[in-house]
Amino acid sequence: MKQKRWTAILLAVSLAAAMTGCASRVESCPAANQTQPGAAYETLAEATYPEMAKYPDETAYMKKDGSFDDEGFSKVYDAWWADKRARRDIDIDRENVQSFVRASTGAMLGEECGKNFVYSPLNVYMALSMLAECTDGDSRAQILSLLRENRLEDVRAQAKALWNANYCADGAVTSVLASSVWLDDGVDYVRKTLDTLAQDYYASSFSGEMGSDSYNKALQSWLNEQTGGLLKDQASGLAFTPETVMALATTIYYRAKWSEEFSKSQTSEDVFYAESGDITCDFMHSSGTGTYYWGEKFGAVNLSLRESGAMKLLLPDEGVTPEALLQDEEAMNFLLGGGEWENSKFLIVNLSVPKFDVSSDLNLNKSLQALGVTDVFDSDAADFSPVIENADGVFLSRAEHAARVAIDEEGVTAAAYTVMMEAGAAEPPDEEIDFTLDRPFVFAITSQDGLPLFIGIVNTPN
Repeated sequence: MKQKRWTAILLAVSLAAAMTGCASRVESCPAANQTQPGAAYETLAEATYPEMAKYPDETAYMKKDGSFDDEGFSKVYDAWWADKRARRDIDIDRENVQSFVRASTGAMLGEECGKNFVYSPLNVYMALSMLAECTDGDSRAQILSLLRENRLEDVRAQAKALWNANYCADGAVTSVLASSVWLDDGVDYVRKTLDTLAQDYYASSFSGEMGSDSYNKALQSWLNEQTGGLLKDQASGLAFTPETVMALATTIYYRAKWSEEFSKSQTSEDVFYAESGDITCDFMHSSGTGTYYWGEKFGAVNLSLRESGAMKLLLPDEGVTPEALLQDEEAMNFLLGGGEWENSKFLIVNLSVPKFDVSSDLNLNKSLQALGVTDVFDSDAADFSPVIENADGVFLSRAEHAARVAIDEEGVTAAAYTVMMEAGAAEPPDEEIDFTLDRPFVFAITSQDGLPLFIGIVNTPN
């Protein structure tokens, strides 16, 4: 009799958006570990998130007589700043992470030419790190190779450092990372591995009946809670089959304000020249001193985010597609670099950028296999013994990544999940440049340490 084939899935979800608080299109602000066990499933291991000092609300320190409580404000602010500085000083192997981003971004583009594209390298890195913990033998070795590490202990340390450096829920910035493991209640699992995932990856583990409506809804609810409901359409299409024995899910939800917000009074309609045809949309405008960057095939500006990182906007030269730019070594050097760039000039930048809300839903199976991760997809070769007892025949049936990024006058909002179930290269004028993003362009949202949280292409703004 032919052996029954059991499957595992991997899901990665990311979201970034421009909102002051939770806007009307977001159903709820994400909260860590919000989903609670019910009749549909059992919690096997629950992650405990670290406490974080809160950014002080200035209005709370105004006294009744109209004076300001400097001492009280300073005490809270100093505690917040010390916490923030400690997270900024976390040691991360940037070279290995950058190598992963370079290799994976081109592979993730796949057949997305001409479409909007959103990819969260951090989100997928965390999902693959968890997958490495759940595998062994060549299955694990292939994942470690893609992550540019030789030992599982190094992946574990790197993933934890990345999580702690990028997680933020201090009231000034929202950068919420969450992970979970979903197991079939009919399998025997390895408790030690679940404890490791909870301790080092802040991943909660659940057990329930695979294929049941209640367990499917539990997964969908968890994803929606962690991403503020911004990926509800994608999450609603995710479901376990009775053959599924395990699913890994990782999410990132990001929200930050511009350091200098765009004036809504200056927003006006204009034409975006998309490959599929001209589109009329709202453009935001600003004018001020700033740094303009250029390369052989692109021009770029960098918009800082309050108490956070930045958004880089790259406009390809005429005749260069955004997809080609993301596979160009110099352009990737700029995306992955810090503040130093040889070809740069401080001048007046007249910026025009469309408000946009872009998303993509990627099947990572082919991309991961092209990157050398093959054994986990083969039922005869996959090794999931570190997490499942009697794991013969268990393999990864699908790996999915959904992400969404939106910007408006106030800032950026972005989310992602992974479920593994006119300017050019010429030097600008001396004093002033018009930088108009009225055709397909590339963007990246970077953390304060310069590593990209999101990389994307806007082919159509809405």
